Amino acid sequence: MKILIAGDGKVGATLTRQLTAEGYDLTLIDNNQKVLESSMERYDVMAVHGNCASMEVLLQAGVKEADLLIAATSADEINLLCCLTAHGINPKLHTIARIRNPAYTDQIYAMRDVFALSLAVNPEKQTAVEIERLLNYPAFLKRDTFAKGRVEIVELRVEPGSRLCDVSLNEMNHIVKCRVLVCTVLRGGTAVAPDGNFILRANDRIFVTAPTSNLTVLLKNLGLITRKVNRVILVGGGRVSYYLAQQLEKSDISVQLIEQNYDRCVELASLLPTTCIVHGDASNQMLLESEGLSQCDALVTMTGLDELNMIISIYGKSCGVPQIITKLGRTDNSNLLDSLPLGSVICPKELCCDTIVRYVRAMQNQAGAAVAVHFIADGQAEAIEFLADDTTLHCGETLKNIRLRPNVLVVCISRGGKTEIPSGDSTFQAGDTLIVVTGKDSLVRQLNDIFE
Repeated sequence: MKILIAGDGKVGATLTRQLTAEGYDLTLIDNNQKVLESSMERYDVMAVHGNCASMEVLLQAGVKEADLLIAATSADEINLLCCLTAHGINPKLHTIARIRNPAYTDQIYAMRDVFALSLAVNPEKQTAVEIERLLNYPAFLKRDTFAKGRVEIVELRVEPGSRLCDVSLNEMNHIVKCRVLVCTVLRGGTAVAPDGNFILRANDRIFVTAPTSNLTVLLKNLGLITRKVNRVILVGGGRVSYYLAQQLEKSDISVQLIEQNYDRCVELASLLPTTCIVHGDASNQMLLESEGLSQCDALVTMTGLDELNMIISIYGKSCGVPQIITKLGRTDNSNLLDSLPLGSVICPKELCCDTIVRYVRAMQNQAGAAVAVHFIADGQAEAIEFLADDTTLHCGETLKNIRLRPNVLVVCISRGGKTEIPSGDSTFQAGDTLIVVTGKDSLVRQLNDIFE
């Protein structure tokens, strides 16, 4: 499948790395010659220098033969014009545009056919939704939802002194008193596919599969925070903060938003009537103390500088803030990040790329394609949701009699609104939803790929 990526910034580079690893034929388009040369040196891709909204440049990139165009430049208007022009040249082309401006949200939805968009992605809005979900369960570092919200894979850190320290996975269900499955453990920066004899240690990050109804039971029996978040401090007045504050206002959560730019403060005050907008520098310790940092339930750092977000988050942790969420534009050095008290780390580009990769895989395999794809364990594993159909192999057979590929684990089966953490005696049928976790080296594009 031939894919054009217009814009070789953070999202474009992340997509290039992921899609080239899966063997797709990529052509990059960008105005920056040096950026293109760097990508060509690192990956097996073609590159075209120029304006991606130009018909001449799109033709040079091979838009007539392409199957998909992903427009991810820094300008929404260019992304829209790029998709519109490309679709005019090749009406069979699928198009995905990154649209970030809140002012365009309603018209993009209402006029998607006019703009010739197959899919519109908004990384900032996705990030806000993810942060709000984390605020609902403060003890989780990350939450990924499957099976129409009935199943989740949640990330927890095994803190020193935790009830899970030095406990084998075989004993875990007796402690949490509900049926869950640890599908991956991240220890020292390396993902491990554990068996029942695996012993959990302090500072392990574990990825637990559980029905959504069991999450409160899980947290209660581990002695972790389950109280509602009532007061949140947001640092930075960008788009993510705007979307998040807008959502939190609807939940009657008290929000204080700190922003350094005065004009932006005035703008946000008019857009967010019940949010307390504070004009000031959040790196100033006295300002944070005067705004009651140590008394808030959660701190979310979302400035445009990763380093500043990290520093403020670390300071918030030292002040005893129960929940810390840190937005980062880059998460390349995961070992370093893992050693810092940053709480939940959210990366907008990764959320955006997950959505696009899922769409690409669905195009490649119309039958048996993934319903949802989430990268877990710092990208070292994938959690994939599939819908079994009449073409699915081994329907009706017990899992213990089915040979799966190495590093592939069926972690949940959902049928008729009921979910099951499977055992060796479990079976699946056409119409069931299966959630599968695989290692990064086991490429699974459709459900039948999991079988040997």
